[in-house]
Amino acid sequence: MLSDTTAIATIAVKDLDAASRFYEGTLGLSRLEAGSDPTTIMYQTGASALVVYQSSYAGTNQATYASWAVGDEIEGVVEDLKSKGVAFERYDDLPGTLEGDIYVMEDLKSAWFKDPDGNILNVVNVSM
Repeated sequence: MLSDTTAIATIAVKDLDAASRFYEGTLGLSRLEAGSDPTTIMYQTGASALVVYQSSYAGTNQATYASWAVGDEIEGVVEDLKSKGVAFERYDDLPGTLEGDIYVMEDLKSAWFKDPDGNILNVVNVSM
């Protein structure tokens, strides 16, 4: 049933203007055609989409909201994001080692960062 469909990450934000500057300007996502809801923006990301919507609950999730599978490009993606002002998170309770801003857990490499509302996002070296 759901295995043949594409999942869409949905992220709550407080300020749509700040979110659009981050998701478009910093992350480089392309905005899809605007719908009729002025409190929602949909972005193209690979073969999927990401929706940001205005909510008073923005930033309250303490877990990863969305991940991008960037494969072997993880180091370059992290450096590019850093050059755009993105600060990467540090977690004391993760296994593996921290190499720069990237956690290395055997073959898995991953880095976490936050959007302007504190929503936790992630890049990981898996390929889809």
